[in-house]
Amino acid sequence: MRKSDIFILLTIAFIIYAGFNFFVFWHGFAALKMYPTLRLWYSVAYPVVSLSWITGRLLERQRITMLSSAMIWFGSFWLAALVYSLMIAIAYDLLRLVNAFIPFLPTQFTTPEANAALLVVSFVAVAMLIIGGAINAMFPRVRSLPLTIEKTPPALKSLTVVAVSDIHLGTIIRKGRLQRIVDLINSLHADLVLLPGDIVDEDIGPVIKQDLGGTLRNIQARLGVFATTGNHEYIGGVEPSCKYLNEHGIRLLRDEAITLADSIVLVGREDVSYNRTAHRRKSLDELLHGIDRTLPIILLDHQPFRLHEAEEHGVDLQLSGHTHHGQIWPLSLLTRKIFEVSWGYKRKGHTHIYVSCGVGSWGPPVRIGSTPEIMNIRLTFIERKQI
Repeated sequence: MRKSDIFILLTIAFIIYAGFNFFVFWHGFAALKMYPTLRLWYSVAYPVVSLSWITGRLLERQRITMLSSAMIWFGSFWLAALVYSLMIAIAYDLLRLVNAFIPFLPTQFTTPEANAALLVVSFVAVAMLIIGGAINAMFPRVRSLPLTIEKTPPALKSLTVVAVSDIHLGTIIRKGRLQRIVDLINSLHADLVLLPGDIVDEDIGPVIKQDLGGTLRNIQARLGVFATTGNHEYIGGVEPSCKYLNEHGIRLLRDEAITLADSIVLVGREDVSYNRTAHRRKSLDELLHGIDRTLPIILLDHQPFRLHEAEEHGVDLQLSGHTHHGQIWPLSLLTRKIFEVSWGYKRKGHTHIYVSCGVGSWGPPVRIGSTPEIMNIRLTFIERKQI
């Protein structure tokens, strides 16, 4: 993607973000009509809060400091709060619109005092929701998924695969959170650990500064730890990120198929973001050319688009992430419309597909409507029944 295209997209995104913030700001400003001092403080504080995430990210790209990290943390929570503040403001306007045509609200509910009280109640409700979502996001759950594959690889009757997508290591997902994730992974005694993309949040700088690679090295798996790229590796610079991960025990498969222990074919696709560069990612036809189709085939593809391709090419298990299942309800309603599978398991023919909602978070460290997860997949191999 050309720099001019990126600039246009970022400009459009900023205009939309500014518009949403102004809409919420104006409702709060109007509600404080009878409190001029509070209005003044509100008018000063709101722009600082709403711009803190963007400002922190820009500062971080120049130099990682306590100020840049604090602004990113503070601003990331505001991103979540904005979603619910916007919903409340829209609901309030709709209520007033209906009341204008069909008066049903008692007059005491439309006074300036009532508007100020509603602002306070809304603030408390949003704060409690965000706190609950932040607590939810801190504790990943282990989900067990037993699957049967109708193939019999040599000397292998079963395989324990632990899949962890969308860690988003960086300023928000730091060493303590990563250590808890690694401890959970190791408690499952995996034969194979797979990371289907977005291991790094954006810039690799905060990852290096915190030596998160040293913690990643502690992941234990008999057959190794393998990963593929996600869109966030491309946002922050894919080559430095992949180099760092490879140097710290994570084997990146970038449009590559390998055979493990003469028993399992593991395929890792480049993220579709690769197509926005001067290159094109390989098709499944190209990746699977010449491989032994009698062996079980596991595919890592970060973004779960065109799921039928895995079925058509005889893939036995596809693992994806990316969606976060919206991360914050009601955004899950949107991801359900965009993706065939927003979160969870689906079978297409002989192909098992699992789309994880991820173990980390992007932007706000908040999850509402989904739970961070580590997948514990137990594969059992049997002979295919002849019909």
